[in-house]
Amino acid sequence: MDIEAFRKAGYQAVDAICDYYTKIREVPVNSTVEPGYLVKQLPDHAPVKGEDFSVIARDFQEQIMPGITHWQHPSFFAYFPSITNFESILADMYATSVSNPGFNLEMVVMDWAAKLFGLDPVFHGNSGIGGGIILDQVKEKNTTVNGSFEDDFAEGTGVTTGVDGARVKATQVIIPEELRADRTSKMVMYGSTQTHSIGKKAAIILGMEFRALPTYKKDQYALRADVVREALAEDSKKGLIPFMLIATVGSTNTGTIDHIMAIGQVLQDFPTVFLHVDAAWAGVCMALPELRAQLQLDAINKYAHSFSTNFHKWGLVAFDATALWVRDRELLTSALDVTPAYLRTAQGDAGAVIDYRNWQLALGRRFRSLKVWFVLRSYGVEGYQKHLRGGLEMADFLEKMIQDSPDFELLVPKSLALLVFRYHPQDREYTQQELNALNQKLHAALASRHDIILTQTVLPAEDGEEGTFCIRFSLGNARTEKQDVEKGWDLVGKLAHDVTK
Repeated sequence: MDIEAFRKAGYQAVDAICDYYTKIREVPVNSTVEPGYLVKQLPDHAPVKGEDFSVIARDFQEQIMPGITHWQHPSFFAYFPSITNFESILADMYATSVSNPGFNLEMVVMDWAAKLFGLDPVFHGNSGIGGGIILDQVKEKNTTVNGSFEDDFAEGTGVTTGVDGARVKATQVIIPEELRADRTSKMVMYGSTQTHSIGKKAAIILGMEFRALPTYKKDQYALRADVVREALAEDSKKGLIPFMLIATVGSTNTGTIDHIMAIGQVLQDFPTVFLHVDAAWAGVCMALPELRAQLQLDAINKYAHSFSTNFHKWGLVAFDATALWVRDRELLTSALDVTPAYLRTAQGDAGAVIDYRNWQLALGRRFRSLKVWFVLRSYGVEGYQKHLRGGLEMADFLEKMIQDSPDFELLVPKSLALLVFRYHPQDREYTQQELNALNQKLHAALASRHDIILTQTVLPAEDGEEGTFCIRFSLGNARTEKQDVEKGWDLVGKLAHDVTK
């Protein structure tokens, strides 16, 4: 493809994308084809001779698109929003054209975002002490943090990166010499029953134990400080090394927010423990000053060693772009800096730029900062805040409809733009088992539809009963309007009536 052919194909691609978003309400939000359909449609080998690009573009529309679940659809209420916008699309085009990671821009936009979210100046790159990095997912974050100390639909990168740093802190600062030889097998990583599964996955990758601490309905499933103290003290007496705790701001299950201030105070008595705060979905709401107290910003600024959030969820940046900030960048670089002669540069040796290669597990990286820069400049702080408040208003609207529906109940209080509910008819007394079965039927009925997507979850069991099956209704999609929420809730009510017939 030469320049003029690219120009023509590029115009056609932009037209196709514009048509897609113009008509997105008309397409089924969920794919209507059978899983595995594409394997049967496509050849089992690459073409011997090259094909005209117009044919390839046509086949994308006719063969690939039917299998796509449309995350940008106004009736996509599953998981958390994963917003794509035109600024991000254009930024990805520009970024791909130069194939350069743009380290200086990354430092700039991460400092912009740190100030937007109210993070302490120590987390700013220009502090020379801490700083921020953009990774692909929370998964990589977790392994890097976990590997140094040892983040839906994405969650994983930031936790791993933070773990590596935690391991360095634990081994270099406080662990006795006689325990260092087999330290990894003795290290324990902590979260709660509400911590995203990536925490456990990071521990598995690094050969460590992950201990999920209990949470309770009376606390709205938030992790309590006394539970943390008891677990750390118990493991310390066994000769184990508590080395990392993941606290959550906005859990996937219920949107719960852990008691970070009290937990941080407890951790002062356990100096080997690295505190990572996972705010993958909810963290961007720290851009709203009125929510910072609820989101534990003061506690994060005081006690967290690292903090992460995903721009690519509610934060208006197309997948993927996980933001990770660390209080002390040396914990990452001391664990991950492997710089042979062929990777050295004069600028890096002089400290003129941050070499983010030494802040992460992978050697290479994409130019993700460009799309963050495009979005923040295009929306501005006011536009960014307006977008977030719009999602909160939609959630308030839905909350009232649920409260006005006598046969439905919220299982936990609304958390930002997430509502967790179940169907509970009032015609007679129901056991927990019966209610679970009824709501499983309701969710199955919803899952069979192609005009809406909601996801399920199960709240932890208590008092000998089985866990509580319930349904999540997640808002914040940039294209969702009140009419979409109202239509979605009406459908939930209709299907609930149908499953009880």
